[in-house]
Amino acid sequence: MTDPRWAIEGRNWPHRGHSRFVLAGRLRWHVQTFGPDTAPVMLLLHGTGAATHSWRDLAPLLAMRFRVIVPDLPGHGFTRGRPATGLSMAAMAHALGELMAAMEVRPQIVVGHSAGTAIALRMGLDGIAQPRALVGIGAALLPIPGLAGALFPQLARMLFVNPLAPHLFAQMARIPGETARFLARSTGSTIDASGIACYEALFATSGHCAGAITMMADWNLAALHRDLPKVSAPMLLIHGEADAAIALANAREAAALIPRAQLVPLPDLGHLAHEEDPQSIADMIEEFVQEICG
Repeated sequence: MTDPRWAIEGRNWPHRGHSRFVLAGRLRWHVQTFGPDTAPVMLLLHGTGAATHSWRDLAPLLAMRFRVIVPDLPGHGFTRGRPATGLSMAAMAHALGELMAAMEVRPQIVVGHSAGTAIALRMGLDGIAQPRALVGIGAALLPIPGLAGALFPQLARMLFVNPLAPHLFAQMARIPGETARFLARSTGSTIDASGIACYEALFATSGHCAGAITMMADWNLAALHRDLPKVSAPMLLIHGEADAAIALANAREAAALIPRAQLVPLPDLGHLAHEEDPQSIADMIEEFVQEICG
């Protein structure tokens, strides 16, 4: 199994000068930090299969007002090690709590993309963090409806137990143009060449692919679904109407269950809306946080 290497896959990584490696619990985290130390702390959590590069354009915009903390999640990017209980939602939330303690920060705002939003909510629900505001972009908070939803967990578990699966995915990612086609097809988003290059570098390593598969195999959205009415912090849900991964109807249902949630649909943007139009997303986040936190 080959993991992404900082000296090779990471040699041209976006904002490499903002990177550091932090030991916390059983993990050696890759973390990027932006903004002044005295500003309110904002934690950004990427989705399945991504890494810090997913926030490459948004993080510097948010750093004009916040101290922005951007980690690679366990099993992803350049973070090494696994939580003792695996890559479940609760395990990742707990591991992030250990990271925040090691960095001596308490996030006041947590922003998640896709599955990262579910982890953000789990952190609050499990008492690991006490954010004053939550933001979800293309949030994956509810089980996929219908037959696809019933088959998805089983398929992920089948891939998880097949040791060849990560290697096959990595081989496919090395085919010229395949990663760009996959991203466009699966997300409905069109992103820039630098973003595609980062995804290509990660997807071409079997270790990163294994982390994403393991995470999907251990994901329990049914339990989170039941807990959504318990979310107490105000929440902004931003969702691209062209999102090919998570239907807008799914976001509407989640917003109706979260007591203090508001949903903002974005025409013409897909699942990677924050990579397509970072300035608009930054403006919405800052306006929301200003309204909640002052």
